[in-house]
Amino acid sequence: MHRGGCVTDVPGIRIGHYQRRGTHWRTGTTVVLLPPGCTAGVDVRGGGPGTRETDLLQPTATIATAHAICLTGGSAYGLAAAGGVMRFLEERHIGFSVGPEPHAVVPLVPAAVIFDLGRGGAFVHRPDEAFGYRAAKAARSTPAANGAVGAGTGARAHGLQGGVGTCSTTLANGVVVAAVAVVNAVGSVINPSTGLPWEAGSVALRRPSASDRSALQAHLDAATPPLNTTIGVVTTTARLSKAECSKFAAVAHDGLARAVRPAHSLLDGDTIFGVATGRDEVDRTNSRALNAVLEAGAQCFAAACTNAIVFAEATGTDPSYRDLCPTAFSRGFPSAR
Repeated sequence: MHRGGCVTDVPGIRIGHYQRRGTHWRTGTTVVLLPPGCTAGVDVRGGGPGTRETDLLQPTATIATAHAICLTGGSAYGLAAAGGVMRFLEERHIGFSVGPEPHAVVPLVPAAVIFDLGRGGAFVHRPDEAFGYRAAKAARSTPAANGAVGAGTGARAHGLQGGVGTCSTTLANGVVVAAVAVVNAVGSVINPSTGLPWEAGSVALRRPSASDRSALQAHLDAATPPLNTTIGVVTTTARLSKAECSKFAAVAHDGLARAVRPAHSLLDGDTIFGVATGRDEVDRTNSRALNAVLEAGAQCFAAACTNAIVFAEATGTDPSYRDLCPTAFSRGFPSAR
């Protein structure tokens, strides 16, 4: 599959980041704004999730849509960022209508958090409503940056700088599938025996030199497992039901488990949201058509996890993959894109 692209390759999807670095700050928020009429679901794994409005997305709940997804640092404190996304949407009269006036709306903003408290040096420096508002205001339909931006600013992946990664693919029938992942994992995205990611991303890498592999192995061996989580969104132009969106998210966890090893531990709160815009009909007479969408979601999420690490530049004390394995990049370091 094509391992480039961005979550915004699904028409109507917009993504924005806001982060603070330096002066004891190292955290941020990423917001995915959704087009009208989309369907959303969720699948939560791991032993320590931090989430908001995930019950709303269960198949038994009445409402089948959401207006934005908020991915943020700050652990449970960071859930406050979703309030800023709600304010942004309310000002534009976007939300679930609860009255005859245009402003009488309740924006539905499911959210998930990663643990990055104190990584900038001050435990009390974490995302609040302003982070969510600014990330939503920054959201665009153009390709978004990969690496240590937004919610990935203070992310850590088994001792390496974590980040945000994106990926998309287009199936033979024209259906677009895409993913965005915030990788802040207890497990490692890098295979210590080869020095290469478990799963390919959009950058062609070569086996690092022996000295680079040795440095990487020593660093990974010394890394102390922190309180971590990998979160994200898979989205598609296919028309899916609410239950199918949750299945879409559930299968995307297979991609997470391929790219991050181990995954879904007691110290992770892995959460993936599934979103379908409904532009393209799926052939219901052939299960292979739906399965192709689900598997593409897993592949995109795996590649997005890899891109998050490969494109990341260090924002604090955690070295980046490119810092430890510069010889893996045959054509120089990729820029965050």
